[in-house]
Amino acid sequence: MPVVSRDAARYPPGMPEREPAICLRAVDYSETSQVLQFLTRNAGVLSLMGKGTKRPKSSTGGAVDLLAEGELVFIAKKREGLGVLVEFTESVSRRSLRTHAVALNAALYALELAGESLAENDPHPDVFDLLHNVLVRLAEPNVPVPAVMAYFQWRLLRNVGLLGQMHACTGCGVGASGGPGRVYFSSAQGGLLCGVCERPVAQKIRVDEQALAGLAALAAAEAGHKANLADPQARAVLRLLDYHVTYQLGHRLRMSRHVIE
Repeated sequence: MPVVSRDAARYPPGMPEREPAICLRAVDYSETSQVLQFLTRNAGVLSLMGKGTKRPKSSTGGAVDLLAEGELVFIAKKREGLGVLVEFTESVSRRSLRTHAVALNAALYALELAGESLAENDPHPDVFDLLHNVLVRLAEPNVPVPAVMAYFQWRLLRNVGLLGQMHACTGCGVGASGGPGRVYFSSAQGGLLCGVCERPVAQKIRVDEQALAGLAALAAAEAGHKANLADPQARAVLRLLDYHVTYQLGHRLRMSRHVIE
């Protein structure tokens, strides 16, 4: 039986759907309403009008906050415009993150990267699980934020098909080795380049030893092997993947400067 709020009569015709969801973006629309973007597990990214969500007695219990996770009931949009939020029952608020600036900035960057990397209504259950897990990890005490975020970037880009060739030269297939100045990465070319194949390519950056070691550690971890991603390696990978994300999206993410050094 579909779940509808007390204000269901105001909503357009349609069958309400229920999904686990994480709030990616919340913008005030009026004194009582919000425009909200959620990542759902099985329906992808949704943009919804939250009518009256800021009222204390609304079906959300008040304004929906960034990072909030819970059960979303919504009516999907038919064509253009926004869908409609019917009800959001928060189960995880993550308010504790707001007391730790470094972890909070990383969490907000994770929301932004997930939201910008996915098209609306394009389900990626693995990305939802990945975002859930990284937010849980960032809320833990003494978390190694650069390592956690490097792995998050790596796995998200892999899931949406944007990671590129990270273990060998995308030009000739030779393994990535050789030290600083001898290995490059080109987002335009889709991966690493050896010292020979990089020569005619204008759009590229150098990959130093720390980044190469970090990429190797991430590949090992992804394969299920125990691997240590040291802080300098994680930071080098973050810089490399930030360049890659910026090129792929056509702009730098707003939160990048607070996370990438």
